[in-house]
Amino acid sequence: MEYGDEELLQLSGIQHFSFCRRQWALIHLEHLWQENWRTTEGNLFHRCAHDAGRRERRGDTLIIRGLPVVSHTLGISGQCDVVEFHRDPSGISLNGEKDLWIPYPVEYKHGTPKENPADRLQLCAQAMCLEEMLCCPVPEGALFYGANRRRSVVPMEKELQNAVREMLEEMHRMFKRGHTPKVKPSKACNACSLKELCLPALLKRDTSAQYLKQALEETV
Repeated sequence: MEYGDEELLQLSGIQHFSFCRRQWALIHLEHLWQENWRTTEGNLFHRCAHDAGRRERRGDTLIIRGLPVVSHTLGISGQCDVVEFHRDPSGISLNGEKDLWIPYPVEYKHGTPKENPADRLQLCAQAMCLEEMLCCPVPEGALFYGANRRRSVVPMEKELQNAVREMLEEMHRMFKRGHTPKVKPSKACNACSLKELCLPALLKRDTSAQYLKQALEETV
């Protein structure tokens, strides 16, 4: 199955969806957004990485920033923060460049490594887009965390790729239905920029029907 251009979802939504299905729906279905200090820091940190059109050469590495990517098989499109092309005799040719190259996506995150797989899933989706566009394997990539200024290498294993496919299939089903899940309050709600719009503390209380039923019972 292939998705048309009008069916493509935002690649960046994978991270929202992995963090919280409701957060993803509020952003991508209901078009709600609200900044907090975390999102502001993240945007500032990404400005340099997303300087589209910048091309650097460092020895055997060609660095391209803000590279647009798409996969009609997965039904997503977006941008890679950075894609390094490493010179390698087993790689592919690039327009306007000599030699052969292997793509290596690098995603920038302003915080620290997380237990949640969201960052790895987003990076893997970028690698899968590159594989489809360039017709070559992308065996690994890296997550660069601003807090410790270090890279974390991520192998593009089959298990991770399958998780990306399953998540995107669920995202497409939810998008097609236009469905926003009910709130499931957790500790993660405190870090969400949409907390004031989602109102997890309010929505976890009794529903309006339960409230009316209770009020009627109290008047009897």
